[in-house]
Amino acid sequence: MRRLLLTLLVLLLAFFLVLLLQPPNWASQRTTAGGVYVGVTFSLNTTSEANLLVDRVKHYTNLLIVDSGPVSKNETALNDICDYAVGAGLSVIVYFGKFDQSWQIPWLDTAKQQWGDKFLGIYFYDEPAGSLLDTEDEFLNSNPPKTYDEMADLFTSSWQTMPGLHTMKTRPAPLPAFTSDYALYWFDYLAGYDVVFAQFGWNHTRIQDIALVRGAAKVQNKTWSAIITWTYDALPYLDSGERLYDDMVLAYENGAKYISVFNYPKINDFGILQEEHFLALERFWNRITTETDYASHEAQTALVLPRNYGWGMRNPNDTIWGLWGPDEKSTQVWNATRTLLTSYAPNADIVYDDARFSVEDKYSTIYYWNSTVQ
Repeated sequence: MRRLLLTLLVLLLAFFLVLLLQPPNWASQRTTAGGVYVGVTFSLNTTSEANLLVDRVKHYTNLLIVDSGPVSKNETALNDICDYAVGAGLSVIVYFGKFDQSWQIPWLDTAKQQWGDKFLGIYFYDEPAGSLLDTEDEFLNSNPPKTYDEMADLFTSSWQTMPGLHTMKTRPAPLPAFTSDYALYWFDYLAGYDVVFAQFGWNHTRIQDIALVRGAAKVQNKTWSAIITWTYDALPYLDSGERLYDDMVLAYENGAKYISVFNYPKINDFGILQEEHFLALERFWNRITTETDYASHEAQTALVLPRNYGWGMRNPNDTIWGLWGPDEKSTQVWNATRTLLTSYAPNADIVYDDARFSVEDKYSTIYYWNSTVQ
């Protein structure tokens, strides 16, 4: 009997030792990070580089955005990278700049079957609306729209009908469409995007960008997100780890669903991410997976801009749709925005006058661009 009891005791001790030594269930944690997806982009060229990055971040992220032009044209590499990331417990979003390879359209129809709920959708193209502010467009210059309404209609109808976004939306099982931008988010959503990453970088005002993208998403019933991108156009590109952490917290506290870091070009084995950035990601991950009393800021106040007023709003002299300079409304819009953000941020959104969407049932206090914001 004594020998039997001793044997049972040894077995019990062995069982508990196995439990103690078993690694944490990272995959389970990664799917329950406060309902938020946190990750980095893979923007390099090879599966070995992607696997190295996945191994580096897999314990404190739950998202990999496969944001590589060469990989988007290489079916084998794309499948291998997605397999490896999903096997490590990450969800994936896949970038395509265009669908010009014979395998890409069939791939769209099988990706969900291949990776299930871990496949979140397609990041298609980049900066579709914002780029109009800063890029010469030969077609627009030779066939300029006469009004802001014409320009807005041209932009949205082009994206809704041309190959690409239209291709995704007309699949037997339509895929969620992601992009990132730095201005005019309202019109990205109108064009058909489901999720827009606001770019936190350069010298942009984060609070204004949040008000614009969150307001557009709320009114149009879409999803907003944030991607932390370059602060500098040369080494080290990204800001410090501390600033990266602050940006992620800012996005999280204001309700972003997806939070990512743009990781390009290659200055080390992982891209541009350095030790301080990995530590910031891990610190942020630990916060959102242990926080129990978190509640995001809910905007109760909105500023309504004129219909189809595609003004960049990055400075008082910004362009309107990239075709016109500031007009007679610009100063008033600028001043109203500054007052709104000073008085109400972070609990304020900026939206547009559009009869297709109701604003009144979403905010308790509403100001219009030509009224006095108090």
